[in-house]
Amino acid sequence: MTRQLISSGWRWEPVAGYSRAVRVGNMVFVSGTTATAPDGSIVGVDDMHAQAVQAFANIGRALEQAGASFADVVRTRIFVTDMTKWEPVVRVHGEIFKDIRPASTLVGVTGLVHPDMLVEIEVDAVIEA
Repeated sequence: MTRQLISSGWRWEPVAGYSRAVRVGNMVFVSGTTATAPDGSIVGVDDMHAQAVQAFANIGRALEQAGASFADVVRTRIFVTDMTKWEPVVRVHGEIFKDIRPASTLVGVTGLVHPDMLVEIEVDAVIEA
């Protein structure tokens, strides 16, 4: 089975030994994705909604590179640093997935790789033949 590695070009991918996404057959796995802009800056500091929007935009690009779309997503995992502010994040999720309705998990964490990062999201997709 062919293994396709999708890169965002982020400098940490080769250092940490990971890919933005991996496609194997008809399955796509998108790594934990934050609100990082192409220039490396963090979008939406102190704004969970803005960070969720940016993270999903980044995920959408990775899915597209793998030949998939949000319609193919079967599982999402959302990590937030403040569980008292989870609702704006799940509302963004709901806008994207309202008719797709993947299995989903929401987890509160004590921190992410950078203190300005409030949300990290990963998805798994299965591309229909």
